[in-house]
Amino acid sequence: MKKQVFAVASSIVLASSVAIPTFAAGNHPGTPEQQTYNSSGWTDYAQLTKKLEQIEKSSQGTVQVDVVGQSNQGLDIYQARVGHGDKVILIESEIHGNEKTGTEAILNLLSYLGSSNSPHAQKIREEVTLVTLPKMNPDASELDRRGNDMSWSEVVEDFPQLAEAGGPTWNYYTAPNIQGDNYAANPGFDVNRDFNPDLDYVPEAEDVPGSSSEPGWYITPEAQTVRDVYKNLQDEFGTVDVFIDLHHQGLYYVDGTSDPVTLSLSGQFVPDPNSEDGAKYSEYADNYDYDYSRQLNVAAYDALQEMGNSPFDNITLYSQGLDLPGTALGSFALNGSGTVLFEVTGQTQSLGQKKKGMLVKAVETGLRGIIDGVAENTVEDLNPEDYEEIPETAYRPSL
Repeated sequence: MKKQVFAVASSIVLASSVAIPTFAAGNHPGTPEQQTYNSSGWTDYAQLTKKLEQIEKSSQGTVQVDVVGQSNQGLDIYQARVGHGDKVILIESEIHGNEKTGTEAILNLLSYLGSSNSPHAQKIREEVTLVTLPKMNPDASELDRRGNDMSWSEVVEDFPQLAEAGGPTWNYYTAPNIQGDNYAANPGFDVNRDFNPDLDYVPEAEDVPGSSSEPGWYITPEAQTVRDVYKNLQDEFGTVDVFIDLHHQGLYYVDGTSDPVTLSLSGQFVPDPNSEDGAKYSEYADNYDYDYSRQLNVAAYDALQEMGNSPFDNITLYSQGLDLPGTALGSFALNGSGTVLFEVTGQTQSLGQKKKGMLVKAVETGLRGIIDGVAENTVEDLNPEDYEEIPETAYRPSL
């Protein structure tokens, strides 16, 4: 491998402020009464390194693996890239280290696209450049927790101009029990609140983010790495057509039913800059393409519905009406990318590796729907209004 240093209820992850998700009641596999939370079956950092080396080798260089940055604790952040088309899709996983299905799905896709000579795989490689960050927050992943491993004093060391700031930022975790993890002994940041639509932003003391509706600072090396990957792709291609962020959420239900949600989707993270609510983002108005984001989400939804009458039908629309410019999704949407959020049911502390195979398959199926649609130029043919017909999420089962 080459080295190139280069949301509604407090239980909704993206829409929460400092609140950490709680879990909706429900008697289905993964609730506390039914299992212990074994997470040993997920790909850890050392295994990821080996798997990426194997994929690169078996693909004979079709998949190119690079180190694009380091975590705060010095672990390499890997990028794996396949294809040479002019449509760019960037996918990241494990921005929260206890949300792991995306990593497995990415590895499966890389293995297939790197080694298959099928017409389907060849078409994708010809039309699409797929860039993945399979484990972009490795410190959090190794700790199996949401936040990274970084103290406020380390931030001030990196950015002395913040010494007199009214910090730390609101997304700094220091509580003794957040999703079962002791941040008092080992603090860290929610990296998915450390992004800023201004990709050249340099932290300033007067800009201390005080809530989720304010842009982040790019103070964590993990967010800086993703930002740099994004900017490098902009320099190379002019735009990053699609950005997909792979997450987990609590245990919820398809609205009007007692069916547990398998996966929620969304393409809305900031108000439209062309609207009154989004006027503060007006400088990005010419870049923002909400309809394309909605079409991408419909492509994922349709692919999952094609799986037939099964848990793969249990797909909902994530909380809407959000204003989250400090997320990667919000920042990159304002910079012209079509955006898709995947929220799989249950973090490792609520499901462990229970239902791992089914959940990974759901993520992989949705990703394939998007990638195929982009490669085949069919996404633009989808009706963006169909996005509004995706079932909503409920926080209790229907009686």
